[in-house]
Amino acid sequence: MMSEKTKLGPGGRIVIPADYRKALGLKPGDDLILILDEGELRLMTLRRAIERAQAIVRRYVPEGRLLSEELLEERREEAARG
Repeated sequence: MMSEKTKLGPGGRIVIPADYRKALGLKPGDDLILILDEGELRLMTLRRAIERAQAIVRRYVPEGRLLSEELLEERREEAARG
C-alpha cells in the first residue's frame, strides 16, 4: 500500500503525486470516481469502477449467460407485439 501526505489547495484541489498517477495509468482529462465511505475518501479510475461492477454482477449471473442478448430479445419481442 502506498501512502503520502498532501495538502488541500485553493478551490478544494488535490494534486495526485506523479508516482500515483503512473501506478494508476492516469492522464490529464481522465474520468475518476470519488467515493465517500465512513469518513474516508476513495478515488478510483472509471475502468476500475466498471471492473468492480462487472465482478458484482458475475456473482449472480451464470457463466455463459449474456444478459445483453436477453435484453435485446425482450425488446424485439415487445416491438413485434406493439
